[in-house]
Amino acid sequence: LLTINTHRGLFQFNRLSPGVKPATGAFQQLMAKMCAGLKGVDNFLDDFIIYSATAREHDEILNALFARIQEYGFHLRPEKCSFYKSEIKYLGYIVNAAGIKPDPEKVAAISRMPQPTDVSTLRSFLGAANFYGKFVPEIHRIRRPLDDLLKKGNKFVWTGACQEAFENIKNVLQSDLLLTHYNPALELIVAGDASKTGVGAVIMHRFPDGQIKAIAHASKTLTSAEQNYSQVEKEALALVFALEKFRRMLLGRTFKLQTDHKPLLRVFGSKKGIPLHTANRLQRWALSMLGFDFGLEYVSTDHFGYADVLSRLISNHPKPDEEFVIANVCVEKEVKASLQESVDDLPLSFKKLKTATSSDPTLQLVTRYINTSWPHSKLISDSKLKAFHSRRDSLSVVNGCIMMEDRVVVPEVLSQRILRQIHRGHQGMERMKSIARSIVFWPNIDADIQQLVRQCGICAMAAKSPAHHQPQPWPRADGPWKRIHLDYAGPLDGLYYLVAVDSFSKWPEIFATRSTTSAATIRFLFEMFARFGIPETIITDNGSQFCSGEFKEMCDKLGIIHIRTAPYHPQSNGQAERFVDTLKRSLKKLVEGEGMPSAEALQTFLQVYRSTPSAVLNGKSPAEEMLGRPMRTTLDLLRPPSHRDSPAGPPQAKFSTGSTVYAKLYSNAEKWKWVAGTIIEAFGSVNFNVLLEHPSGRRKLIRSHANQLRLRYEDPGYHARQPTTAKSPLSILVDDFGLKPPTQPSSSAQHPALLADLPDDTDEYESAESEVEHTAQPAVVEPAPSIPSRPKRPIKLPERLKNFVMG
Repeated sequence: LLTINTHRGLFQFNRLSPGVKPATGAFQQLMAKMCAGLKGVDNFLDDFIIYSATAREHDEILNALFARIQEYGFHLRPEKCSFYKSEIKYLGYIVNAAGIKPDPEKVAAISRMPQPTDVSTLRSFLGAANFYGKFVPEIHRIRRPLDDLLKKGNKFVWTGACQEAFENIKNVLQSDLLLTHYNPALELIVAGDASKTGVGAVIMHRFPDGQIKAIAHASKTLTSAEQNYSQVEKEALALVFALEKFRRMLLGRTFKLQTDHKPLLRVFGSKKGIPLHTANRLQRWALSMLGFDFGLEYVSTDHFGYADVLSRLISNHPKPDEEFVIANVCVEKEVKASLQESVDDLPLSFKKLKTATSSDPTLQLVTRYINTSWPHSKLISDSKLKAFHSRRDSLSVVNGCIMMEDRVVVPEVLSQRILRQIHRGHQGMERMKSIARSIVFWPNIDADIQQLVRQCGICAMAAKSPAHHQPQPWPRADGPWKRIHLDYAGPLDGLYYLVAVDSFSKWPEIFATRSTTSAATIRFLFEMFARFGIPETIITDNGSQFCSGEFKEMCDKLGIIHIRTAPYHPQSNGQAERFVDTLKRSLKKLVEGEGMPSAEALQTFLQVYRSTPSAVLNGKSPAEEMLGRPMRTTLDLLRPPSHRDSPAGPPQAKFSTGSTVYAKLYSNAEKWKWVAGTIIEAFGSVNFNVLLEHPSGRRKLIRSHANQLRLRYEDPGYHARQPTTAKSPLSILVDDFGLKPPTQPSSSAQHPALLADLPDDTDEYESAESEVEHTAQPAVVEPAPSIPSRPKRPIKLPERLKNFVMG
């Protein structure tokens, strides 16, 4: 950015120098790069604002921003940071969950400004007032007498109209002004209006309850040339000005554009295009508006005045349902506590449990007694040790941790964290005890569980009233998925949930949907039937989707007995109704209490419910009854490695190096044939290099899987009569025809043909086929002829060898 030329050469700053003109832009560019991709973070130079919908999301954004700041090497000054504020001052505005408004201190400073005495002081006043111009609709009309003093050639004469405008601006800024936040999820409305001397615009949100709240206002005074436009052109200019002023908020969005000038509907809102005889200026403006996706609406002048008073009335509107947490960046104790809570939410592992056990004095004493011998109970005064003494026959030490049969003994320092992990799904007291008794142990664990559940505010707020009458239960089915109970839950956050509960295993299936029609219900049922099969009986209430002809036709087609309960008596379908109640309360706890998204909360609830042992199932979980095995959860990480199921070893290969086989030789993906070959190398237990034997004398080396091979069996007597190594053609001439061997013996002693034809590096033959050509000697390894069972007759040399001189 700055280079200094001196008598000793050129020198450049290593760091950004203060006072350099582009320094501000360079610093802002670096800050924007640092914050790129971070949701809920905005900044202006070194001022950061962090906002989110929930406290949990707020902590996640803070953690991400802190990591970026650390990565870029910046530091934070705690005295200049504020944190977890519901309202803050930021860049001259007061920002809170309801919207933004002017800073009272800034407005008070403007109201104390003296009457301007020249053009310079007038410009200072108008510049300060214009900073809050977006809060004041039609501000150009209020300041028109003051703007006339700034025109070239006009003398500075302070008149009564100027004084009135000066006081009006101060009064407007001191009134109750408030603008709402821009929300991409809400409907947008843009309105523009024109007068003889200026144009104004406003961008607004329409909330679900029908209220309309302003986001920002804009206005400008028309130039002398623009004041000569016709009225239709002025009104069109107001719409063009509105679109350009709020361009960043409108691009890519569908919105409504409102005007009180009906002729513009024919120019800008006609589906037949721009009229042929439209003025050129209007045609140009219409073309410039093609980049926006809007629907043009006409609003009569009588109902078009809300733009003028909206900024004053909006402060009386109720706040949105969603609260937003707004904060600046800082480092305080609360941040460290939040980070620690995030770490505590991670599941414990056996390694961490082992470390905590080695630091617990009571468990170390228990470990010593287990390895040596226990003293008499009368000699033990510690109540915690007595609890272990009564169970001493069930205790053992595995990899540094204490086990009580299959349960892990948890150190006291981790007990509450384990309880929070078990209570993640906010299940009831008895379900928590069932889970804990199958995984962990420490003294007074039942009492700790009772205390945790009773003190859980989320569970207390969602607790149900006790039943007044005990309903008659359905008989338990004689197998899984024989009888299922169906019902719909909801609406919850705009969604309905189809609930199916298996009568035998209590296994639940849940489908989120926005439609509860028979077609949607049948589609979900067929998905379940594809996984678990067709049940014998379905129990439902008298909902319209279950009473339709479509549903009856499906049951008749699949051979399902459909039983509907008595009207207005939901207890008759207690299996589904009870589960619907459990589902609603659990989702309420997880969504409202834990801040989870609905989809994540549903999956968390299903995993916990399916893996929790139940007294109705004799201590087994729905997964064990339905699937025949327990579901694996994060609690299984607490078990030592020796207690976990070890994976089965690889199957023993039936092929080995030197085996004679038939291998599949593929001509393409669908055509193949069996070709004889020999395994020359093994890769693992299922992959082999096979040397194929072609009658033509060529050899081919391929890589084959065990599934592409089969053993090649021959006559056992044949193999018994053969030498241990295959004969080469030269050996056959010498041994069988009685010829003398050559004076120069072959260098290939053990496998002459095999070694002569193989390449140097067989690792090159991955999965592709490779061919090995003849060079000197034939490479075909032929089996020796069998020994004749009768006397041999004299053997003569073949005619093809008569021209050879045999030494």
